[in-house]
Amino acid sequence: MTLTARPGADAHKLEAAADEELRALMKSGPTAGELEIAKTAILASYTRIVERVGGFGGKSDLLASCATYTGNPDCYKEYLAAIKAATPAQVRQAMNEWLADGDYVLEVKPFATNYATTAKLDRSQPPPLGKAESLNLPPMRKATLSNGLKVVLAERHAAPLVNLSMMIDAGYASDSQELPGLASLTMDMLDEGTATRNASKISEEFESLGANFSTHTNLDGAFVQLNALKATMPKALDVYADVLLHPAFAQHELDRLKKDQLAAIQREKSNPSTMALRVIPSLVYGKGHAYSLPLTGSGTEAAVARIGRDDLVKYHQAWFTPNNATLLVVGDTTLAEITPLLEKAFGGWKAGATPKKNIAQVAPADKPVVYLMDKPGALQSVIYGVQLAPPRNSPDAVQLGVVNNIFGGNFGSRINMNLREDKHWSYGVRSSLPPALGQRLYMSTSPVQSDKTKEALQELVREYGDIAGAKPITAAELTDAKNNETLALAGSFETAGQLAGAYGTILQYKLPENYYNTFTDTVLAMTPEQANALAARTIAPGKLVWVVVGDMGKVEAGVRELNLGEVRKIDADGNPL
Repeated sequence: MTLTARPGADAHKLEAAADEELRALMKSGPTAGELEIAKTAILASYTRIVERVGGFGGKSDLLASCATYTGNPDCYKEYLAAIKAATPAQVRQAMNEWLADGDYVLEVKPFATNYATTAKLDRSQPPPLGKAESLNLPPMRKATLSNGLKVVLAERHAAPLVNLSMMIDAGYASDSQELPGLASLTMDMLDEGTATRNASKISEEFESLGANFSTHTNLDGAFVQLNALKATMPKALDVYADVLLHPAFAQHELDRLKKDQLAAIQREKSNPSTMALRVIPSLVYGKGHAYSLPLTGSGTEAAVARIGRDDLVKYHQAWFTPNNATLLVVGDTTLAEITPLLEKAFGGWKAGATPKKNIAQVAPADKPVVYLMDKPGALQSVIYGVQLAPPRNSPDAVQLGVVNNIFGGNFGSRINMNLREDKHWSYGVRSSLPPALGQRLYMSTSPVQSDKTKEALQELVREYGDIAGAKPITAAELTDAKNNETLALAGSFETAGQLAGAYGTILQYKLPENYYNTFTDTVLAMTPEQANALAARTIAPGKLVWVVVGDMGKVEAGVRELNLGEVRKIDADGNPL
């Protein structure tokens, strides 16, 4: 047993409490229900193990450990057979046979240490890289339920698992300007109870069936996900549909989660990185745009405080309709097998009119603007450089990802090697292209030591100019970026969940169905001339929105000395000061 005490707690009391529970279990043994849940959890774990090839869990690790310790690579089958056959009495007997003769207790406390080694390792030559291979992922098969719900299936029969993802066209962009944060709160409330199940019942049922349930939200979509064993999927599907279609939105659960969300907003407003993420969308997209609300999706304190149960009910009724959703199914099933089950679970879900999101085209800034946000006492500054870029499904999206890889998308990128490895002013800087159905942000994030804020900003300005044409991308840089984008790709689709994530991207952003199958060839076909032309027409050094968060008493004067453009001071809500 591993017990972790919070700082300042009495570890001996923790140990005594755990020992008391152990002795009680040894005396009574598990109940039949407890044993059934434990069996299901173990069997589900092994089912998910065999989805993967290896690397800290997977088929190769399982076979190798069996061969090493028993000489029989199939020994896990005997173990699982014993698990299935175990009775409460057998478990109680085993506990008393093996756990009754005393304990060895090791208490570990953190302490400072310094290790050195004299080992000689030859790292003069890296191991040779393999060749990038094109993918051949399973095709998407499609069906439509009687109520219009679109179903997309990708068969994957390597393990008896099925992954379901209900994709709702909603997301943070579905929040009204009056109630930002409602989308996130609604999704968090889904598994807090239905008309017939409370939160504990939902959790217990999923656990007893070996199923994993989750929800998440991004800018353009909401996702309700279930990963289930094939054998228990019909029962898990009943719970899944109940949670998705009939949330109770109980007032006491809403009150609790509102407190959590308000606390999250307060944390965001105290962290330099998230302070900026809360205001950047409104600075770039302008007030009223669907993308103009805080990028974290948490909303504002005033809005979350006044969200009531009726708001959640109305939101769920408006956006959760079969004509506004797609159910993505990946795993060990077929359309003929799954469609009747889905019809039973979702056939009664009624279509309805869905609101429209204001994702209008936005004109880019015509000149640089610098926004300053004060964080007194901050030991470092965080510098954001932001502009608009084409949508995720634009014709050059794959190639732009490669260009970003060179500029700031990985450890060896230009801006990270400059500010971290060469100048030692930062622990790490990066640039990213958060996906969106409309124009998306192209954003560099640079946390730097406070006394180098001016110099770091100056270097970033130069780097933007360089990538846009002053210092063209070289053949060597492009080759490294191609390797980064393609060589690890084949290992990214081992599990049903990973494949569902990829196909979810295709469906959400309306990408070609063969997007990943052609990805490698598309990347490898790029030339330095194409990369430089794309960078020149996409990256706009003269139209950047800069946001600097830090101790303005120490850094403001230096930033102003650079004369990058108009300087505006704003508070944590983006209001001018």
